[in-house]
Amino acid sequence: MRLIALNKPFGTICQFSPHETRPSLAAHVDVPGVYPAGRLDADSEGLLLLTDDGNLQTRIAEPRHKLLKRYWAQVEGEARDDALRALERGVDLGDYVTQPCRARRIDAPAHLWDRTPPIRYRASIPTSWIEVEIAEGKNRQVRRMTAAVGLPTLRLVRVSIGALDVFTLGLAPGEWRDVDPRAPWRA
Repeated sequence: MRLIALNKPFGTICQFSPHETRPSLAAHVDVPGVYPAGRLDADSEGLLLLTDDGNLQTRIAEPRHKLLKRYWAQVEGEARDDALRALERGVDLGDYVTQPCRARRIDAPAHLWDRTPPIRYRASIPTSWIEVEIAEGKNRQVRRMTAAVGLPTLRLVRVSIGALDVFTLGLAPGEWRDVDPRAPWRA
């Protein structure tokens, strides 16, 4: 059984097969037989786990296993308390209501790598950073949640999955390493 932690760069799609306009995981991980345990959309970056074991893939990705995923989101506007409380209660996205989560304002992360390309800067529109922890992980969920409470996401970075943290692992964008398959559940 193999588990790989990858710092997925912005713009990379979560598949190994070639894509016409974007790099795939194959541009960063040359290991046969591993597949993503969950996904990050192409416009998101950060920690992605890959495995060759279907049971492990399910334990990581399925919400019923309650493995927390922590995200840092740079959002358009000032993150107000009412918007954060709405995120924490759960947000009606039309097709489903999100489960309760943790959400808080954070300072702009000083040790976060630069994104290429950078987000578009607009002097007249302030931005702020929030941290969101969810156990779900549906398609574009954090982006849809923040938009629903009036805070569109400009940059989204998955920082951790369970006990695995991209900074503790020391992974720069595009870098990967093998990790112990028990690691996500260790406190």
